[in-house]
Amino acid sequence: MIKSLHHVQLAAPEGSEPLLREFYEGVLGLREVPKPPELAKRGGVWFRGEGVEIHLGIEAGFTPARKAHPAFLVDDLDLYAAKLPGAVPDDLFPGYRRIYVADPVGNRIELLQAV
Repeated sequence: MIKSLHHVQLAAPEGSEPLLREFYEGVLGLREVPKPPELAKRGGVWFRGEGVEIHLGIEAGFTPARKAHPAFLVDDLDLYAAKLPGAVPDDLFPGYRRIYVADPVGNRIELLQAV
C-alpha cells in the first residue's frame, strides 16, 4: 500500500546546479539536502521543505517538462507571484488560486493556495 509521496524527480542540463539552487532555495525557500556520495557523482541537486522533496537530476540531451509538473501548496501565493514576474495566473482549479512558472532550466512549476 502506498503511504505517501517521497519525492518528485525533474531533469536538468549539466552545469545548471547554481541556477537551480538560486531558484529552489533562494526563491521558493526549499533547503538543499546532500545527495548520497555515489549519487552526488552524477551531478544534480536535491531540495526539501515541509512535507515535500524535489530531486533534480542531470540528463544528457535535456528537454524541460512543459506539461508535467510538481505542484506546491503555499500559504501566500501573492508573495511568490511578486518574486516571479513571469508567473502565469490560472483560476481553472476550483477551490485554489494558482500560478505557473518555469524554473531556470524551463521545467514547469505550479504554486497554489487554497481559497
